[in-house]
Amino acid sequence: MGDVRPTFHQHDHHHPGAVAAPVWPVLEGQPVALASAFQPRQSVRDQVFAARRHGNDVVLAQHDGARGSRGARVLAGGGGVGKSQLAAWFAWQAIDDGSTDLVLWVTAGSANQVITAYARAAAKAGVLGADGKDPDGDAKALLEWLSTTQRPWLVVLDDVTDPAMLAGWWPPHRPAGWTLVTTRLQDDASLLSSGRQQVNVDVYSPDEALNYLGERLSAAGYGHLLDEQASDLAAVLGYLPLALSHAAAYMITQDEGCADYLARFLRGTERLADLMPPGADPDGYGRPVAVTLLLALEAAEDADPIGLARPALELAAVCDPDGHPDTLWATSAVTSYLSVGRAGAGGDPVDAGQARKTVRLLHRYGLLTHTRTNGARAVRIHALTARAMRETTANPALVAYAAADALLELWPALDHATTDLMVALRANTATVAGIANELLWRRGGHPLLYRAGTSLINAGLQTAAIDYWETMQENAARLLGEEHQKTLVARCNLAVSYRRAGRTQEAIVLLKTVVAAHARLLGDEHPETLTVRANLAVSYWQAGRTQEAIGIEEMVVADRVRLLGDKHPDTLAARANLAASYQRAGRTQEAISLLETVVADRVRSLGHEHSETLAARANLAASYWKAGRTHYATDLLQTVVADCKRLLGDEHSGTRAVAIVLQAWRGEA
Repeated sequence: MGDVRPTFHQHDHHHPGAVAAPVWPVLEGQPVALASAFQPRQSVRDQVFAARRHGNDVVLAQHDGARGSRGARVLAGGGGVGKSQLAAWFAWQAIDDGSTDLVLWVTAGSANQVITAYARAAAKAGVLGADGKDPDGDAKALLEWLSTTQRPWLVVLDDVTDPAMLAGWWPPHRPAGWTLVTTRLQDDASLLSSGRQQVNVDVYSPDEALNYLGERLSAAGYGHLLDEQASDLAAVLGYLPLALSHAAAYMITQDEGCADYLARFLRGTERLADLMPPGADPDGYGRPVAVTLLLALEAAEDADPIGLARPALELAAVCDPDGHPDTLWATSAVTSYLSVGRAGAGGDPVDAGQARKTVRLLHRYGLLTHTRTNGARAVRIHALTARAMRETTANPALVAYAAADALLELWPALDHATTDLMVALRANTATVAGIANELLWRRGGHPLLYRAGTSLINAGLQTAAIDYWETMQENAARLLGEEHQKTLVARCNLAVSYRRAGRTQEAIVLLKTVVAAHARLLGDEHPETLTVRANLAVSYWQAGRTQEAIGIEEMVVADRVRLLGDKHPDTLAARANLAASYQRAGRTQEAISLLETVVADRVRSLGHEHSETLAARANLAASYWKAGRTHYATDLLQTVVADCKRLLGDEHSGTRAVAIVLQAWRGEA
């Protein structure tokens, strides 16, 4: 189920990195694909174009007040009206017509998602000062670049739920670029401040709804299904684009005309109370979606593979609407969960092939979208479809744990890089945790909650890590108790986050309390006690209190040798930290002796090519250099650079860092 021990960090050594030349145009993020029979919504688009001509940004919104001042454009409206589709049309147009040098699509559900997207865009655009080591700093560098560049740019902030979260992260208002925002918030004062112009998005007009049905059915070769009841069907569905999409997918799959589907829909409304409890639809749009979902789900349950559509859609409904990897459906956690879901119908165990076949089945019925080429975002579900599905879930805890187990199973061993997969895994974790709420704490806190938090630390997302671990330690203390082991783990990781953000004194104060609690509850020699002491030593080291760090680290090394053995990975890590402290204190020969042992042990246990072996060899080279053994230092670092290039690639930040140091040493020599 995963490790929930406190994060253990060695001393950090940072070197400036080179920035790769950008290739224009730059696209960061994945705009949603335009739906089949996408309707141009010309009146809405004309309002956006008019605002753009006047130098305004746009917020797509459902609001009656007129806004004419300059600022961001906001597209707002209830769920399922097509705000993201409209925003995607503008993004794809900017990409396809070559008019825009930077198109940045941001799913703006959390500060972490915004910062990560900005930082990745900064790297791709070659922004000065963005070196990939400090995402917060890189994100701020991007905003500075947006405010000064003459290159045309477009930033789309999709589905803003908390405008306060965006404080300090709004793109600047500049002639060269513009910002497009989508939101369900209506008439939000903070969102509409600073002169941001709002454009309202509502359901289709009757003509647009009929055009959609006609184009969608004809494109699939089922134009004959558009009968005399099409107008009545569109009206009963409230002209809601999402409900019309569900209905069209059903009619195509079942070869059923508008009149027959309308009768089926009206019968389905009679059972709506069983599907969606009263009060579960605050924006008034979900009820037609709930009925169309019910009809599609009933048909899909009877299709091959039988009995898997409902549990599969329940699982997809707790994932990030912006998408998750389709490899999630091959995990043992998902196949086991689906096997349990099918067992009630007496079905056989489910394998990965059947799970993926079920995803394709749900795709055919329009209940989710599966696009294999979208990688880490291959499977998407509309937020309103997901919400309607969650309202009908009988065992939400089972679904939440299955999703969390599957995400943890996908989590890579090395999670420090801001890859598409890591962005998607963190976003999906946040969605599952937000939906499940206290359900994931029933067994003492799911390990995914801890793994996601440590990955923020590993990736250098300091602001997001602090916010995350402050919330985690509060939840753990409230739900598990002040002195529960996992509460202490959360506090230790919060302290590490403080230290990584430069808030060293706060880290020291917090770690002292955690060390005392561990010693009292677990004993002085417990591995967790030794780990938090080692973290306290690192904080002392960072604060310049080197002698205090050495005192603790010498005791930690001795205890780990005695309790864990001379070759245990934790023993090697403790020695590496002690060596760094010796080097800072001018005890260079002692540092060299320790690091030579660490390198030899890591080569023997992990191999020459492991990242920790490479790091140890680089640190040993630095100690040789400080001792004046320049020939040994440059030869050793040259082999490290060669290995990094072969294993990580020329453009990896680690490769660039050691290469720059080697170049500097050669210059000095």
